[in-house]
Amino acid sequence: MEEEMTLPLIGITSIRKEGEPGQTHWYSTPFSYIHAVQRAGGMPVLIPPVYPAEKLPALLQRLDGVLLIGGGDIDPNLYGGEPHPRVYDIQAERDSLEITLVHLALETSTPLLGICRGAQVMNVALGGTLYSDIADQKPGALKHDYYPDFPRNTLAHAVEIEAQSRLAQMLGGTHFEVNSLHHQGISKVAPSLRVTAHAPDGLVEAVEVEGHPFAIGVQWHPEWLQEHAPQRALFSAFIRAASQRK
Repeated sequence: MEEEMTLPLIGITSIRKEGEPGQTHWYSTPFSYIHAVQRAGGMPVLIPPVYPAEKLPALLQRLDGVLLIGGGDIDPNLYGGEPHPRVYDIQAERDSLEITLVHLALETSTPLLGICRGAQVMNVALGGTLYSDIADQKPGALKHDYYPDFPRNTLAHAVEIEAQSRLAQMLGGTHFEVNSLHHQGISKVAPSLRVTAHAPDGLVEAVEVEGHPFAIGVQWHPEWLQEHAPQRALFSAFIRAASQRK
């Protein structure tokens, strides 16, 4: 029990799911995120997108880290984007909560890890823009939406990581094969973000906030690549940063 009390609390965002007709909705988080946090030594705590913005600072005081998960698209109106027929599952309350969490995590030096959509949320929150649909809006782009045609842990393409970045230090190298489960991506990079990895087609694959204890976003899904040591190392570094906040 005492050991569990010392584990860093990691707030993990969640997704609204609609119930059957006549039933209420619920909020869920894929187990892959929960398992990756637990495996790295953290205590996962789910954050449903129902908190009023004024109560989020009190929540952050109780957490040692924040994980922004993937799934669903950000409202294009939040970054000046054009509506696109492939944009799906927009959830205004989730957009609002996650954008607020980004600002609070940066203001309070709370470790922050954004995965796929989570990296995109970091960019939008800080003033950047997205491709609403990569295949339609980025000429010459690779295929990035491998799921559901392929398993989520399929190694889809390489990423090149800046040698002097914190991400390269955490993963122990600069060239890795990763999975790719997204149809949107970072277009204009927010001024306060540093790009630290690219796909072969030039698409941004990772960003970080310099001067922050840990504020990193990756476009791939490391939680589905836990059989690969470098991807486990990313979660381990995140949990270490959260532990130092306690």
